[in-house]
Amino acid sequence: MVDRREFLRLSAITSAAALAGCTSASDKVQQDEPALPVRVLNKPVVVSTWDFGKAANTAAWSILAGNGNALDAVEAGARVPEEDPTNQSVGLGGRPDRDGHVTLDACIMDAKGRCGSVAALEHIVHAISVARAVMEKTPHVMLAGDGALQFALANGFQKEDLLTGQSRKEWEEWLKTAHYAPVVNIENQTPGNSKDHDTIGILALDTAGDLGGACTTSGMAYKLHGRVGDSPIIGAGLFVDNEVGGATSTGVGEEVIRIAGSHTVVELMRQGRTPEEACRMALERSVRRDPAYAKTIQVGFLALRRDGAIGAYALQKGFTYAVKTGGREEVVAAKHIF
Repeated sequence: MVDRREFLRLSAITSAAALAGCTSASDKVQQDEPALPVRVLNKPVVVSTWDFGKAANTAAWSILAGNGNALDAVEAGARVPEEDPTNQSVGLGGRPDRDGHVTLDACIMDAKGRCGSVAALEHIVHAISVARAVMEKTPHVMLAGDGALQFALANGFQKEDLLTGQSRKEWEEWLKTAHYAPVVNIENQTPGNSKDHDTIGILALDTAGDLGGACTTSGMAYKLHGRVGDSPIIGAGLFVDNEVGGATSTGVGEEVIRIAGSHTVVELMRQGRTPEEACRMALERSVRRDPAYAKTIQVGFLALRRDGAIGAYALQKGFTYAVKTGGREEVVAAKHIF
């Protein structure tokens, strides 16, 4: 029989051995963790979602090429589709909700982790600039609805009617049936024939090696009044981590929110996945959760790693993204799961 003193001695040895084993395992995990990508300086890059991202990239590049910072670049880029009345999924000219209100969602994030957001904002063309003002002038991250409008007006933004004649005409036609069904890749269809929504997400790397990101949209056409998607939600529609990279999303926001999509993509890059692999793996979570539903919707992710590597992936065929660097300017078709 082991006496009390011997029992305590053996217990101490066992505990020490167990602790050593845990420490060893922890050390192994630390050693096996992939190293973060090496930062490459003086090589600016800007990427954005969809074909219309090409014009946004041009505006962003005018800042990046002059050694400007990524935050200014992504804001300038996002403002281009916001003020384009022919783009019916972002800003001025965006399709309204079912009550006839054009409501905008946007967010912005910089290399220091600062972020700002507006949701269900009416009457202001440049929601992305209001989001930046929230980031820089308030202790908050998000303002919504009438409060966001009041803040915008108090900070010099002009109140405007965002519902253009074309969008009003389509809305009035829709009211005859009031039937809502999301249409995959609606943003790349002929203007005037589409009945849904989409988003521009834009990511930039500047010559100092710093990242910035922006995301802005008028949201789902004919949505319930007050509906907010992923675009103004940090970690869903957009996420930037200057140690790793940035990611943005497009498509059905409800599904992006369910998987905290852009944050998930960045964390997968942190673990050593390439931008393309990270985008694909995030989408696979949606597929595993509900395969039948995933086949009926579009979600796409676009990622920019801090060393300038780019990648994207989508659920369905048809998602495109625009790239601009010092020697490259093109629109690229993303790979897809289905």
